[in-house]
Amino acid sequence: MLDKSKVKLGIAPIGWTNDDLPELGKENTFEQCVSEMALAGFTGSEVGNKYPKDPVVLKQYLDIRGMEICNQWFSCFLITRPFAEVEKAFRTQLEFLRAVGAKVIGVSEQSYSTQGKQNVAIFGDKYVMNEEEWTIFCAGMNQLGKIAITEYGIYLTFHHHMGTVVENAAEVERMMAHTDPQYVHLLFDTGHFAYCGEDPLEMVQKYASRIKHVHLKDIRQEVVAQAKVEGWSFLESVRKGAFTVPGDGSLDFAPIFAVLAQSNYAGYMVVEAEQDPAVANPFVYAVKARTFIGEKTGL
Repeated sequence: MLDKSKVKLGIAPIGWTNDDLPELGKENTFEQCVSEMALAGFTGSEVGNKYPKDPVVLKQYLDIRGMEICNQWFSCFLITRPFAEVEKAFRTQLEFLRAVGAKVIGVSEQSYSTQGKQNVAIFGDKYVMNEEEWTIFCAGMNQLGKIAITEYGIYLTFHHHMGTVVENAAEVERMMAHTDPQYVHLLFDTGHFAYCGEDPLEMVQKYASRIKHVHLKDIRQEVVAQAKVEGWSFLESVRKGAFTVPGDGSLDFAPIFAVLAQSNYAGYMVVEAEQDPAVANPFVYAVKARTFIGEKTGL
């Protein structure tokens, strides 16, 4: 079983208000979101687009609910923008995260990403980095990771994601092999590995020692299959219900939890399951996820 003294449970606001599709959940407020997270039994939250930008104000809302910020997405452009430009934005976000007490930043390389393009098939042509770009990317990750941990006390965790230059097992393997384990860690996302056809269990077994943050995301395999056949974009598949909370989809989480327990995983496990809140009530699904995780892990 996972160690209650080392593992905390969080949930992402994307089930209430979707950053990539703002019309999904536009009626839901920040206050409703964090209140329902707390009521469902979670202590951690990632940062959404409706969250206060002032860390003092944000902490006031979270503290009274017994919650904290556990991570925030950072869009990186190492292979298409000057490093100094990326570093400046990175430091700004690190300063905010340090102010709210977070220990993790989730980085995704967004150069040439198709994840937010509603007219591009997610299983269509994906940009593949050349040798020079791989060198720039991995070196940049090492530099950013070193800045994060040595200057801010925050771990850089890399978020592999559909539609990006680091999506599948081979790309994750190359990144992990050419970055420093001291500075670059993995944000292990069950749903994104499963979506692109990889086995999340094999991935967690392979990278357990470098995982510093976990996204628990289930998939509806039949919807993903339809997305491939019909050429849907990533966001269209989200609208159609490709993702759901753990225990409500096609993945078997029990062996994944077992590997994390055996590796003495310490940190947050975060439910991140973007759906249309008008179809999948976010509070109902948050409770469903919390109940399932509790039954499977004892947390």
